Amino acid sequence: MSKLLDRVPPLTALPLPRSVDRRWLASQGPVTELAPAPEGLKPILGDAGAPIVGHSLSFMRFGQEFGLHRYAEFGPVSWMGAFGNRIITVTGADATQAVLTNKDKAFSQEAWQFFIGKFFPRGLMLLDFAEHHMHRRIMQQAFTRDRLTGYVAQMGPTVREGVKALAADPHPRLYRALKQLTLDIASRVFMDMPSGKDADEINRAFVDAVRAGTAIVRHPVPGGRWAAGLRGRKTLEAYFGRNLAAKRHNDGADLFSALCHASTEDGERYTDEDVINQMIFLMMAAHDTSTITSTTAAYYLAKYPHWQEKAREESLKLGDGIPDIEALESLQTLELVIKESLRLVPPVPTMARQTVKDTELLGFHLPQGMMVSVSPTANHFDPAHWTDPHEFDPERFAEPRREDKAHRFAWMPFGGGAHKCIGLHFGMLEVKALLHEMLLSYEWHVPESYTARWDYVSLPVPVDGLPVHLVKR
Repeated sequence: MSKLLDRVPPLTALPLPRSVDRRWLASQGPVTELAPAPEGLKPILGDAGAPIVGHSLSFMRFGQEFGLHRYAEFGPVSWMGAFGNRIITVTGADATQAVLTNKDKAFSQEAWQFFIGKFFPRGLMLLDFAEHHMHRRIMQQAFTRDRLTGYVAQMGPTVREGVKALAADPHPRLYRALKQLTLDIASRVFMDMPSGKDADEINRAFVDAVRAGTAIVRHPVPGGRWAAGLRGRKTLEAYFGRNLAAKRHNDGADLFSALCHASTEDGERYTDEDVINQMIFLMMAAHDTSTITSTTAAYYLAKYPHWQEKAREESLKLGDGIPDIEALESLQTLELVIKESLRLVPPVPTMARQTVKDTELLGFHLPQGMMVSVSPTANHFDPAHWTDPHEFDPERFAEPRREDKAHRFAWMPFGGGAHKCIGLHFGMLEVKALLHEMLLSYEWHVPESYTARWDYVSLPVPVDGLPVHLVKR
């Protein structure tokens, strides 16, 4: 197993007495108005937090707990200091719907520039309005049913080989093992690149680019995450640039080829620069979310062995062959477990927007030019929509309960509106393929007393790497 993914947990993940954590979580500065509100509207209340860093470290340490605490303290619309900015925080299904459907076009994607613009410029998620619509129409051609069928066929042998390799360590840190495997899958499906030295170099560059987005020191200081991210971006650009002409010439089954040949009915196509930008963006958007989702689902399958056995029974019925797309779609128990895992630990905990004009939200005044953070946290734990929301209960997604239908934005791990994740079906298929192979090959367990703790420095990952006991079947 490559060591490129091993890392020391950040300072925000170090264990502290619960009494210290409680005081930290509850700490806040003087509550003030973000800005005066026009007559008939309410001002947004909040606080700046600690000097310079604001509440950045609090969110990185407490994640969902921090979001739920702020929601209870201030309601669906508040503001806080973080990353040197004042950020409006939007939570709750109604407020989320208003922002993400964006009917009056008051919210742009510009806020993503602050976090990831240097590393994923002009990626689909960073584009707005008509330009975004055009790029999305082209990219959709890379996610047709026929393309998805090809991606599943490509990933199957890599998944099986990678899962079999897990047997080398009966006590793996499962997150690290799955991250390496999903990187290998991305190399194969996205670029038709086999595992090896070149793939490791690309994967390291990619990991550096992703982690740079939430750096506190946002300058290329030698040895810092920001500088590593910039180097990673250059490495990725050089790789895709070198290989683009060959992909244009031959229409392969990989995603890189698909983007090179994607065309709408009226002839719109990507330029070479577009292909490079979108490939690097898609690696970021697809890889980390799949890793986190598969890790979280594997954790809950370990924590609740009766669900693991129920899912295994369905997988065994498929036989020993590598499953095709229809077979993966038939795994309904796994789908319920994955959806519940996405509810409890959404892999993208916040979605960034920016106000392009003064606007109103639930009676609150939002000034122009403000960064807005939309979080699924409160939506996914709102007792108005979910029964016992802190409990693991996959049946809530099954008929006839379908608690996710209580509100259009009660469950939103893939975002919503015009920027809803374009690869959500591919992501579900990848996670199913990976867990299916694990169910066929192993049983895995965690101690009954074990509870995973998540590090939110970048995206949610288990602080300890998720140690499990893996038993070959």
